[in-house]
Amino acid sequence: MANVLDLLEERGYIDQVTYEDELRELLDKESVTFYIGFDATADSLTLGHFVQIMVMKHMQEAGHKPIALLGGGTTLIGDPSGKSDMRKMLTKEQIDHNAKRFKEQLSQFIDFSDDKALVVNNADWLLNLNYVEFLREIGVHFSVNRMLTAECYKQRLEKGLTYFEFSYMLMQSYDYLKLYRDYDCKLEIGGSDQWSNILSGYELVRRIENDKVYAMTFKLLTNAEGKKMGKTESGTIWLDSEKTSPYELYQYLRNIDDRDVEKCLSMLTLLPMYEVRKLSSLEGAEINKAKEVLAYEVTKTVHGEKEADKAQKAAKALFEGGSQGGSIPTTEIDKSNFTNGMGILDLMTNLGLTSSNSEGRRLIKQGGIYIGDNRVDDPNLKIEIADFDDNKLMIRKGKKVYHQVKLV
Repeated sequence: MANVLDLLEERGYIDQVTYEDELRELLDKESVTFYIGFDATADSLTLGHFVQIMVMKHMQEAGHKPIALLGGGTTLIGDPSGKSDMRKMLTKEQIDHNAKRFKEQLSQFIDFSDDKALVVNNADWLLNLNYVEFLREIGVHFSVNRMLTAECYKQRLEKGLTYFEFSYMLMQSYDYLKLYRDYDCKLEIGGSDQWSNILSGYELVRRIENDKVYAMTFKLLTNAEGKKMGKTESGTIWLDSEKTSPYELYQYLRNIDDRDVEKCLSMLTLLPMYEVRKLSSLEGAEINKAKEVLAYEVTKTVHGEKEADKAQKAAKALFEGGSQGGSIPTTEIDKSNFTNGMGILDLMTNLGLTSSNSEGRRLIKQGGIYIGDNRVDDPNLKIEIADFDDNKLMIRKGKKVYHQVKLV
């Protein structure tokens, strides 16, 4: 059986690894406990998190033991990595709720039965730390000069970096030490934007415990233009079906750039690599078959086969000019809002199809908005109850984005 490190390399996940040959040998010899942290900044995981989940899944299937570390403590501070401003501060109650939702979602993908994986929360040890003792044991091992050279801090120095955020690296590093001591955890993994924090924890454990532990980062999910994937005009692509419907997830992946097909098939599905390469080699209009496989496989993994079938059926019906609702995004609006008519620009903004009236006017001027099969030419158009068919109205933006309005 191939080493899981080689599998992760082949699928394009790995960015940086400490002592790669040593780690490969360790992963061959024994079941290694590893961890990945999830700061509970929202009540759902995102498509970006799905890469981390897939890495955990590959590692577990290779016989290694994942620890999903929920950041109930670190989220109270907020990681400054990649942020131009200080994170919005959440209450402990909000963070606890978000962490609970993360645990529920992770359980859909990772096997936590019979001690095959663990979920722990760093609030259990960070919230009760003695400040002076913490500084004496942990703080003495950190050089401020070196910390200031870390990418996660450098970009914040001009605008101002609070000591509040500056302490984040110490706390994340302490997490690794705690998990090493309590669970014999010997590997921390995370996104490439976490390299500074992960490396600090790895060095702390090696220094204090005088033992060999390891660190690994994987590539972030970015498109061919280098921008993070998982964002649309209407917002983030969430794994929670109440926040992003299975149909929206399917359509997002079905419509990715041709250049991103191989990367997404490799990182977001469990398809064998010979099949990934075969699908990715398709050219012209044929590449759409690969995108359909990608969209279906990811939707099936996240939401189940039944929802994936519904999303696929709805997408095909719309592509063929049909009117099947399937799992098309639908918004219910009280009928009274249309008694005197609602402006098309206001309606599109309310539905999240546009971010402003000016964007709506531009789309209408370009001929990109349709009500049913009819193109909208007038930005002052008012939608009235009489325009609804069986209390339903379909709006299309461009060729592929559909949204159904339902009167209640």
